Amino acid sequence: MSKAILLIGSNGQVGKELTQILEPQGNTIAITRPTIDLAQPNTLRSVIREHQPQIIINAAAYTAVDKAESEPELAKAINGIAPGILAEEAEKLGAFLIHISTDYVFDGNHCHPYKETDATNPLSVYGNTKLIGEQAIQKSCAHHFILRTAWVYGTFGKSNFVKTMLRLGAEREEIRVVADQIGSPTWAKDIAEAIAQIIPQINPEISGIYHYTNSGVASWYDFAVAIFEEAQQLGFPLKVQRVIPITTPEYPTPARRPSYSVLSCAKVSALLQNHPPHWRQALREMLRS
Repeated sequence: MSKAILLIGSNGQVGKELTQILEPQGNTIAITRPTIDLAQPNTLRSVIREHQPQIIINAAAYTAVDKAESEPELAKAINGIAPGILAEEAEKLGAFLIHISTDYVFDGNHCHPYKETDATNPLSVYGNTKLIGEQAIQKSCAHHFILRTAWVYGTFGKSNFVKTMLRLGAEREEIRVVADQIGSPTWAKDIAEAIAQIIPQINPEISGIYHYTNSGVASWYDFAVAIFEEAQQLGFPLKVQRVIPITTPEYPTPARRPSYSVLSCAKVSALLQNHPPHWRQALREMLRS
């Protein structure tokens, strides 16, 4: 018999993909605002007590990295306090909590992929609030699966890097993109499919932090060039002629970002018994869809 799943944040990039995978299997309750509001964390308790799930998936987050610098309390409520409440309620029910976190818990001073055991040191309000959420889960819920991912884009959601580049590429001949921040672009659908593969394996032994991104590395500049190359082949209407690499100081943002945030996916690959698809392959499939 399949376990009762409560999916929170079913309208986001990953949440929407998870809904499409899990709902046809039955036993999944997908909820989002206004039914549940992570900015009012205490409303979470009544929803969880009403549905009594065996698995809680938190795919909701405050993800506006730069805006968080001017809205630290709101970002903390959603990313820091709410996951702690989910963890407390999961613990009372004996439920398993799956939570999505971020590469931005690291400072980017490494030159090799970050392992789950490496020291965290977030540079931004966003990264700090996500770390507070991780710590709250670890403190309150014995059975948890924290999945750190990075550079997420997808078919759903209002805006992401791929959608922004396609919009700018249709409007402008020249686009300047940061070339000195390195990471792994990750398709929301691949994250959702990894979580769906993890669900049948859930048991107390797998509790902990895991990293999952598409394989391969890129700068934002590399990613932008690849988006335009792939989109051109698929016949997207593009005006862009030149992509100019620039440095982080040439494109100042309110939030500081790690210059290197590649994550090691060895631990999750061993659990799933396969490696995540390469980011370029994932990008091609996403654009086709």
